[in-house]
Amino acid sequence: MDFTNHKEILEKLKKTLTPERYEHSIGVAEEAVELAEMYGADIEKASIAGLLHDCAKCLPKEKLLDIIVKNKDIWAVDECELLNYKTFHAPAGVLVAENEYGIKDKEILSAIRWHTLGKKEMTLLEKIVYLADKIEKRTRPAEYRQQIEKFLGMENGLDRAILESYKLTIKSLADRNLVICYPTIDIYNSLLKEFY
Repeated sequence: MDFTNHKEILEKLKKTLTPERYEHSIGVAEEAVELAEMYGADIEKASIAGLLHDCAKCLPKEKLLDIIVKNKDIWAVDECELLNYKTFHAPAGVLVAENEYGIKDKEILSAIRWHTLGKKEMTLLEKIVYLADKIEKRTRPAEYRQQIEKFLGMENGLDRAILESYKLTIKSLADRNLVICYPTIDIYNSLLKEFY
């Protein structure tokens, strides 16, 4: 089935996500569209990727892991991603978006794939969906969003906002004694070198 209509996507998401996750997904789509308009990306792709970025989020972790293990060579799942079940939904989401929603566009699928951890040298759409997930206005706390959004009006604002997001994420993980994937540190260091 080809879900080219947002209404169909929304109806299906409403059945598979919790109410808060559904609200968050709409917020990410709205934010992704704003960022796409601001930075000249494809608005339709940003909207669809934003809506579907968490399409696998509410599946049981065993099901997510099964999807990943069976398909891990397709989207290069790093072993460190398997240390925390909260990141399982990104690689699994690619297969859910493709198989359950009929999404074939590689840019949209890649934006879904990298929306949690990100990666070095992200495409514009990947950056937009990654950041939209962090700063959408429907469910993210204002004090957190504002620390990141303040960079958007600056020169290289998108990359600066992403760097700030990584900084806050690393601090939060360290404060809670949680594992930090080494790619997260590599990406942070790579972005840091661009500006300092």
